Amino acid sequence: MKKIIILPILFFACCMHSQQVQWASKLIKYSTDLGGKQYGVKRILGKPDAFPQGGSSPNAWVPKNSLDGFEFVEVGFEKPQTVKQIAVFENLNAGCVTRVLVDTGNGKYTGVWGRKKDWKTPSYRATLTSDRNYYFGRKRRKIQKAPEVNFNPGVENIILETPIANVVAVRVEFSFALVPGQKQIDAIGISDSDKLLDASISIDPAFEELQLSSIIEIGDVVPGSVVLSPDGNRMYVTNIKSEKDEIVSFTKNASGKWDNMKSETSYSNNEYYNFFAKITPNYVLKGGKTYTRGTTQTGFEIYSYQNGNIQFDKDISVVAYNNYDTTADASLTNDKSVLIMAIETDFTQGGTDLYFSKVKEDGTYGILQSMGKVINSAGDEFMCQLLSDDKTLLFVSNGFSGFGENDIYLTQRLDDTWKNWSEPINLGSKINSNEYDGNPYYDESSQKLYYTSSVNGELKLKNISIPRKVLVR
Repeated sequence: MKKIIILPILFFACCMHSQQVQWASKLIKYSTDLGGKQYGVKRILGKPDAFPQGGSSPNAWVPKNSLDGFEFVEVGFEKPQTVKQIAVFENLNAGCVTRVLVDTGNGKYTGVWGRKKDWKTPSYRATLTSDRNYYFGRKRRKIQKAPEVNFNPGVENIILETPIANVVAVRVEFSFALVPGQKQIDAIGISDSDKLLDASISIDPAFEELQLSSIIEIGDVVPGSVVLSPDGNRMYVTNIKSEKDEIVSFTKNASGKWDNMKSETSYSNNEYYNFFAKITPNYVLKGGKTYTRGTTQTGFEIYSYQNGNIQFDKDISVVAYNNYDTTADASLTNDKSVLIMAIETDFTQGGTDLYFSKVKEDGTYGILQSMGKVINSAGDEFMCQLLSDDKTLLFVSNGFSGFGENDIYLTQRLDDTWKNWSEPINLGSKINSNEYDGNPYYDESSQKLYYTSSVNGELKLKNISIPRKVLVR
């Protein structure tokens, strides 16, 4: 299997105190745009988010002539600065930048760089398979074959012989016929230094100090989701091996291993989807129930939880509930006053987004509201778990700089509006691999994170010890 070796410099911050860096902050002019929230030209604004993982991303610009035509884009920056370097992040099939021009405030562009016949764009050689041969299909919680695509991401780092003062805008021209295959542009940055601009993953150093995660042996069960009982002694796993997703449970033996697998048939009563989303000392949140579109039904249910006994209580209803998919992901506050859901609608930033809804006097939930652009990208945000402090949220996304196709992230609620969240932090390379990682469930009793991960194309269940103080800020 071919591998991508991502250069070590990718994992460090892209600038020192002496380096002034800006990312494109506004669009001035462009040749074509596919339109829409995904793959649109606005996706090149801001810092890179399809790097260092590279590959196809809804967070990158796909021009109409990206296969073999001419395209250009003009972008502005927040404030004028001296420019020594211009960097163009091409996350698919790099090597198509042909000319770069700058505007120093007079509204006219002057050429500063042109592609020579022997100019080569550095690209990252294939730890990921070059065709991204496995991806996670969240709709059925299964790993499926992905269509083949040429990979070859790269950064065009253009170092100017003489720095240019007072640059306010940059024009980049592309000839996409230079390289075969589809093309995407992730970001454009400028710097007053010749220190190469690169992408960085937002990571807390504490996560890199953790011990490596380990695989939990659960026989021939293919894990689609995982939750633990409040005492941490029983583990519920959704087995997606067959067409019908079935909940099975395991208990800890004397040596701390999980065994005594039991089929939980009374909770596997849905035709396709059966999974526990959260278990607290008082209630269980269960998902996957068939529902009727155009009603307040969501497919989620509340069960009471007393001394390990789980009994149906009621369905969760949301005013004007709408979801493109047949299933969703959800979490609840301890008192069930706020519901968090991951769904896709006409109002999402791109794919699946995170929403919240507050409970009404009659026990139903009000209209879902977006949790904001800080945590919702043009990609997918889903598989969420709200911890017991009702402020710390774990979720999965493919819309931020990461290590693989889907990574696990951490964010903190900043106020009581539920719309303001901290910038997502990647849980690091000890957890996130260059394949799929998802379904996070943090067991606060044992202070262990359980999650599912693709290992050579097969879903495995893993866990890793994380002190609660590292997650809860």
